[in-house]
Amino acid sequence: MICSSGSGEAQPASTGSGQAYPSRPVRVVVPLTPGGGVDILARIIADHFSQVLGQRFIVDNRPGAGGSIGVETVAKAAPDGHTVLVSSSSMVTNAAIQSVRYDPIRDFQPVTKLTSNAYILLTTTSLPVSSVKELVALARSRPGNVTYASSGTGGVLHLGAELLCALAGVQMNHVPYKGVADAYPAVISGQVNWVLGNPLSALPLLRAGRVKGIAVSGAARMKVLPDLPTIAESGVPGYSGCLVWPVRPGPRAAADRREALRGGEPGGACPGAGTPHADRRRRCGRESAAGICRAGQGGVREMALARRQGGTQNPVMRNG
Repeated sequence: MICSSGSGEAQPASTGSGQAYPSRPVRVVVPLTPGGGVDILARIIADHFSQVLGQRFIVDNRPGAGGSIGVETVAKAAPDGHTVLVSSSSMVTNAAIQSVRYDPIRDFQPVTKLTSNAYILLTTTSLPVSSVKELVALARSRPGNVTYASSGTGGVLHLGAELLCALAGVQMNHVPYKGVADAYPAVISGQVNWVLGNPLSALPLLRAGRVKGIAVSGAARMKVLPDLPTIAESGVPGYSGCLVWPVRPGPRAAADRREALRGGEPGGACPGAGTPHADRRRRCGRESAAGICRAGQGGVREMALARRQGGTQNPVMRNG
């Protein structure tokens, strides 16, 4: 997703000097290390906007604390649209399950959701498994000895892996990194056994034979990897989807910047602050964050039990 700093209620409808947006270079903060899927996507977008809008969009990687450092950087920036955040839904999961110095509802103005994708379960090539069923069996035979990497505690990859463990009824050890690009070398070398990888960054490693892909996290197989089964198909019934933040249109006050970043797409204008639409956006955001909070603070296992018993899905889980 792309977010701009500041709440919609606090933002002026222009840069403040009457100049068209953007009036100077735009800082694009990525709260993870270079080389991961979010970073690759941010650089594609920055290059496009630089050409289309006539100002430089400069990617600034600010990793650490599961992405919270970069997110906090944007939260503290001037709310004029010249500092934007490109992030996964980890910005919300982090705020829901641990102490951070930002509010994902109050401190940001959502611009647009960029993508929603499933992940690839990648293992080190020497790990003696070729399916999720075999990975679960290995974890069950070696309690606490199978490890998985993530892009940081409380992030999407962490919770996605914990959901797998919860549904399968096994324990695996979490090894967090500052970004998935830092986690890949650990999996390649065998320091860590597996990781959920973003297709943008994982496919080159998979095709080069540096890691082994055994499943995908979505409800359906990926078109680019039709031979890889879903996690649900390969031994963990009920597992599907990836965590996403349900971005909703913000108030009218920042519509000029949103429209510029969206390329003037129809429907860019949104209702003003104080309307029922704005109140609903805040309410829905808090409900989603509360759902993630339940998942992060032990509710993952309760949710897994409900799924096994045929209950409803957690409200923050969406098919990838």
